[in-house]
Amino acid sequence: MRVSFMPQGSVREDLPRIQLQGLQWTVSHCYENSPFYRSLLDAAGVKPDRVRSLEDLKRLPFTTAQDLKEGYPFPLCAVPHEKIVRIHASSGTTGKRKVLAYTQKDVNDWADMFARCYEMAGLTRTDRVQIAVGYGLWTAGVGFQLGCERFGAMAIPVGPANVEIHCQMLQDMESTVFCSTASMALLMAEEIERRGLRKDIRLEKVIMGAERHSRRMRERIREITGVEHIFDIPGLTELYGPGTGLECVHHEGSHYWADYYILEILDPDTLEPVPPGEIGEMVVTTLRKEAAPLIRYRTRDLTRLLPDPCPCGNPFPRHDHLLGRSDDMFIFRAVNIYPGQIDHVLSQVPGMGSEYQVHLSRREDGRDVMLIKVERLWEDAPDRDRALAEMIASEIRRQILVRAQVEILEYGVLPRTERKSKRVFDHRPMQD
Repeated sequence: MRVSFMPQGSVREDLPRIQLQGLQWTVSHCYENSPFYRSLLDAAGVKPDRVRSLEDLKRLPFTTAQDLKEGYPFPLCAVPHEKIVRIHASSGTTGKRKVLAYTQKDVNDWADMFARCYEMAGLTRTDRVQIAVGYGLWTAGVGFQLGCERFGAMAIPVGPANVEIHCQMLQDMESTVFCSTASMALLMAEEIERRGLRKDIRLEKVIMGAERHSRRMRERIREITGVEHIFDIPGLTELYGPGTGLECVHHEGSHYWADYYILEILDPDTLEPVPPGEIGEMVVTTLRKEAAPLIRYRTRDLTRLLPDPCPCGNPFPRHDHLLGRSDDMFIFRAVNIYPGQIDHVLSQVPGMGSEYQVHLSRREDGRDVMLIKVERLWEDAPDRDRALAEMIASEIRRQILVRAQVEILEYGVLPRTERKSKRVFDHRPMQD
């Protein structure tokens, strides 16, 4: 008999009650067990008994990544150290890492959420899941494996190994699901094409996350590999890790597990709620997390709520694919620009590949210059390249309101990586 990891009963009707109970528990747990949170809540004038409805959420203070760094090595900790069974840390490259602690219950809850993701993606226990993301301090590898084992499918924990090993495992293990970053998925798809392996593998689904990716990249991966579905999986180390939601087979945004956390979408400047359907910053509050609970944690990720019912019938709410980060924004000639806006323009131009780079520089006269390097899919055609460059520059001007130079490159020229791809290179001198 197949076990379902989805909650039973009426999710839509039960969610308000579950969220209120979880919010009350979290605030009380934080106040009683975390000196950091007690001080924060006292400063905001909020005692646990003052949280009587979900409307009281807006009275709670915010937490940020800076709080995690300042509380190193055990920030936000709300349990005795002897209850901590594991730690994970962010993949940041500067300063001290953001370390998060987990109790056994936290690990079990994470496994259940991730198992839901595999169920949402339509996996069965006969599936073989090849895991190509990092292990160690990062949450990704162990999260994908933990959920796979809880779900009951076969885990093939290769990690971010070289493509030779991955190609061998795809063939020998007959993997049906490939889990990776978007950049790694593209790298493997191109390697499968280069080696002519499509007929020798049984890949059916790709689950990828850890970085924002374009529609064009998805189309390219699916075109090369012939997989039935590519699923986007959101993930945040502070919020357990990947597995807190997944898009369904209709690919219209990600369902998120609102019985484990509350998601607010707020204006990053005013910190007030934006209307459903409008873009804002994700702010999360956990409902069951013991070791390192979150109260109104500012993720900096940008997305929007999708208020309409999903065609799949799943009652859990949805948010759109991540559109970037509020701290990813760069300023060019007084215009605030997010990489997702560049993605959107390039995805509308036929014949373009998914890989691009944005280079920002400053001329001697002090004027800023933007150069967009983007790959084409077809063979060298100088006349067509000029037309493409002009079309892209025109659309950048029309949609983003800035002028950019565009350079068309041969397919495969830009570097591929098994990790996150860097898109924006700012070569402008730093100002005092």
